[in-house]
Amino acid sequence: MSAGAYTTVDATPDAPHRADTVILGSEFIAFVARADAPEDAHAWVHSIRAARSDASHVCWAYQIGGAYRFNDDGEPGGTAGGPILRAIGGQGLDHVCVAVVRYYGGTKLGTGGLVRAYGNTAAEGLRTAPRLEIRPRVSVQASVPFAEVGTLYHLLGGFDLDRGEETYGQDGLTLPLRLYPEDLEPLALALSEATRGSGEVTPVAVPAGPSGEG
Repeated sequence: MSAGAYTTVDATPDAPHRADTVILGSEFIAFVARADAPEDAHAWVHSIRAARSDASHVCWAYQIGGAYRFNDDGEPGGTAGGPILRAIGGQGLDHVCVAVVRYYGGTKLGTGGLVRAYGNTAAEGLRTAPRLEIRPRVSVQASVPFAEVGTLYHLLGGFDLDRGEETYGQDGLTLPLRLYPEDLEPLALALSEATRGSGEVTPVAVPAGPSGEG
């Protein structure tokens, strides 16, 4: 899956993981993976469906910053995708996708039984998955007139940050940046002083993206 920009991620799966359980004859398999963008999550779920085409259901959910989506895949509404999404929230993970595959064993579990089966299977998969702790970064943009482009890049060399694509306009350069929250004020102050107030660093809101069942 592609690397993406983080918002306020505390931890994310460090490697693909699975957890298996059998409930009243039905086999439930939780697959857990990191996803940095909704398209990554959908592509990953598609690969699980393809690999498990004989399964009765492949229910899933993802949480990527403010974007989330879930799907019951034919199970009664609210009994599969929603519990999986709640399990993600309960484990304190972000940038994560979970698919729970069910092989029907001949015994109906009922609405409450399905909620518990999907939720608990997802939670166990998330609980046992290896984790990568992530320091959060914030999105900002630095803007300077053309005469101060060199000054900006000189200052950026002193900070641990990710640079986006340059945009040149009539007034100068705008450069998207991702940096640690504690570096925001020092960078803004240093740039203002070095450019005699002509350069500035401003926060950028990150779009939430799509949400809900789908």
